[in-house]
Amino acid sequence: MSASETTIGFIGAGNMAQAIIRGLIQSGHPANRIAVANPSSEKLQIISALAADIFISNDNHAVAERSDMVVLATKPNFITHVAGEIADTQPKLVISVAAGIKLASIENALLPGTPVVRNMPNQPAVLGLGMSGLVGNTMVDDAGHELAAYIASATGELVWLENEALMDAITAISGSGPAYFYLLLEMLEAGAIEYGFTPDVARKLAVQTGLGATTLAQHDAGTLADLRRRVTSPGGTTEAAITSLENHGLRSIFQQALDAARQKSIDLGNK
Repeated sequence: MSASETTIGFIGAGNMAQAIIRGLIQSGHPANRIAVANPSSEKLQIISALAADIFISNDNHAVAERSDMVVLATKPNFITHVAGEIADTQPKLVISVAAGIKLASIENALLPGTPVVRNMPNQPAVLGLGMSGLVGNTMVDDAGHELAAYIASATGELVWLENEALMDAITAISGSGPAYFYLLLEMLEAGAIEYGFTPDVARKLAVQTGLGATTLAQHDAGTLADLRRRVTSPGGTTEAAITSLENHGLRSIFQQALDAARQKSIDLGNK
């Protein structure tokens, strides 16, 4: 059975589930091969608006029963409970998109031998520009890896991790990462307003500068340091700004922030 012939069930219909489903449909996955369960009828209506042929239900078990594989897209504290609810349907693959919940916790709620993959996506998945980190248990075979990659690629790029411990680092880097960029954009916007620009113009200056820089970084073969150096002319304005940031310990401050995010992910997984 090819990935496009697989019936994919979703338990949970929040923003991330909606992003993945939208991406699957846009990439050509048949809507009648998608099933979604959620206690809120309002969210199910949002799913139905994506495509009329999607099967929707308030019953988790009913969705899992008709699906070849299941994506657990609930809040983290519900993941193991929901996994236990659908265990007897024996899905060929279970994917969790919940932060912090370890493979072992999910495995323990399912029947022995169930293939399980953790997928850590991020917010830009809603535009198909996401970055996902994936790791699977030892029961995930080549077909399972292919199917998990098929799901993740519907919302953007992906990387497979060799060690589950790296999921905490993925959470700190790309999972939380968009917020770091938003903070930088906020600061550029605030600086522009301070210098006299209107809020609309300040936002445009910040956002377009960020978009241009990240797009160039994506397409240029040089290192990120090389790109920075090309803008930083000796004795120029950029050098003055970069020197100030370096002198105030920006690199150390940012590394501490990443460490804090990674540690929080570790703590959440140990609860």
